[in-house]
Amino acid sequence: MSPELREAAARGELTPLTFTERLRFFVRVLGLIGLLVVFVPLHYLYRVFAYGSPFPMLFLRYAGRIAGARVTKIGVPLRKDVFFIANHISWIDILTLAGASGTAFVAKHELSQVPVINWLCRLNRTVFVKRENRLGVAEQINALREALDDNWSVTVFPEGTTTDGQSLLPFKTSMLSVLEPPPKDVLVQPVLIDYGEVGEELGWIGDESGLNNARRVLGRKGTFELKLHFLEPFSPEEFVGRKAIGARARAAIEAALLTALGKPLREFKHDVVPVRYAAPKGPTPIE
Repeated sequence: MSPELREAAARGELTPLTFTERLRFFVRVLGLIGLLVVFVPLHYLYRVFAYGSPFPMLFLRYAGRIAGARVTKIGVPLRKDVFFIANHISWIDILTLAGASGTAFVAKHELSQVPVINWLCRLNRTVFVKRENRLGVAEQINALREALDDNWSVTVFPEGTTTDGQSLLPFKTSMLSVLEPPPKDVLVQPVLIDYGEVGEELGWIGDESGLNNARRVLGRKGTFELKLHFLEPFSPEEFVGRKAIGARARAAIEAALLTALGKPLREFKHDVVPVRYAAPKGPTPIE
């Protein structure tokens, strides 16, 4: 994708697809529908006899492959009693991270209003939160505790938005309040999600709509490598409060991202109003 079209997408413009890209998009959508036809009945049939169905995880894993992701796991994801803290670049993060670990997620409330997406999220025990609902934080934390008990693992994206793979925003730690005090035997494992050179192309940033991003990603030629770095876990009991826990996780992710990029991180150049991030003003240095 040309830099001009990438900038147009970030401005919220509907970017055009070639005939071949439209064809790839429809073929991949049909593939995703096929996965639903296979795995959803299996999931509900399984739930008649037992709890903890593996089929949402399998659906998300193969959905990520259809979208073009070829996942490489670096490190070992903990399977039980773990709170993953990860950076966030694309909706593909959810497909691949859940497909690799079976984790549930904390997601913004707006996704609960999207037909089909809402249903799929709930199959995987997603906890929806409202950033602006300060009075409902206790209720959201209780839901998060229940999900942790139910799924054994929960993932939060404390940047509060998606970035370009070259940046790392300050962490918003309100949802880490579930770790004050930490549930018994729960560990925190930082995760770096690394798309390499294609991160900036695939990232869902600026004012781009979810539909336009999905069209671009599913219409894209070929596959791409996505590395999931499962970093060294630590006990939240060793840190005083959610801010200290968030700072420890962010430091680990930043160090791993610096190593993966092989160059300094750059400032994210888009304002993110919901998390009160203001992009630096002035010209962006040419790299």
